[in-house]
Amino acid sequence: MQQLAYFVAVAEVRHFTHAAELLHVAQPSLSKQIRALEAELGAPLFSRARGNITLTPAGEALLPLAKRILADVDTARLEVQELAGLRRGRVRLGATPSLCAGLLADVLRRFHDAYPGIRLIVEEGGSRDLVRELTRGSLDLALVILPLPGDPPLDTVPILRENLVVASPAGPEGGDRAHRGLLPRRPYLRIEDLRDRPLVMFRSGYDLREATISACRAAGFEPSFAVEGGEMDAVLRFVEAGLGVAVVPSMALAGRPGLRGTPLVMDDSDLDPSRRGRNSGLLRTVALAHRKDVEPTHAARAFQETLQTFLVEAALAGSLPAGVEALVNA
Repeated sequence: MQQLAYFVAVAEVRHFTHAAELLHVAQPSLSKQIRALEAELGAPLFSRARGNITLTPAGEALLPLAKRILADVDTARLEVQELAGLRRGRVRLGATPSLCAGLLADVLRRFHDAYPGIRLIVEEGGSRDLVRELTRGSLDLALVILPLPGDPPLDTVPILRENLVVASPAGPEGGDRAHRGLLPRRPYLRIEDLRDRPLVMFRSGYDLREATISACRAAGFEPSFAVEGGEMDAVLRFVEAGLGVAVVPSMALAGRPGLRGTPLVMDDSDLDPSRRGRNSGLLRTVALAHRKDVEPTHAARAFQETLQTFLVEAALAGSLPAGVEALVNA
């Protein structure tokens, strides 16, 4: 474990002395451990030509595995501490920006009140990014969008479904300034209505980017971008400023009085309640995911139970955000 930790440190900073300083060890000791690891593996891990430290092909192959092994060891240590009766632990949770800005804060507050000794670490990012980090062992749990890209080794539990809407400036002034004559005046929009409309688009790694582009192509056109590359807050702010419209989950508009959300459908058949269930329009499903090959820690399982209980109670009380439907049962 020590050799792997030394290897990862050097690989990240690309400097033996700096890595030794970060780890608070003597540089000769670090170098000796790296050479021992290379001897055991039978291949050099670093190229040291002319003082430039780069990874060899063997080092490139080992780096993601070493990070995952170290993350699993850290998780195992915390799990044993919990079993030993120590009132502490950790939950590393990944979530999309709309969930972080929406109901997640209330869930985290409830969990913290029930388990004040458990440290909460939240990573915000696009669903594709979170799937990658979860697979690497950098997260314990992640709230991701189904279906998952590729076939990652993850177990998923669908927890909620939410409508996708077209976000545009609220009020006549903002709407007229940005979209005069661009969007039809009806209580919903078809994908076709976005043809030749300026879109504010998320950066790569967001499932919403891929979903929007795929839906437009399915309708027979390529979307036009006014600006692209932003995170959720930036995208919503750009829409407020009148740069264009954006396809976002309905939950993202909570607490955004400067924006309005218009339900989005592929075509008019999507409005048939008998075909779409209680909600109508384009939907996305959010699931709680964890790795198949690693059992969730006690703290992670406690968070899952807290999240599911919160959703059940919120659904019964009718307090879920507009356009959101819980998929968990009491």
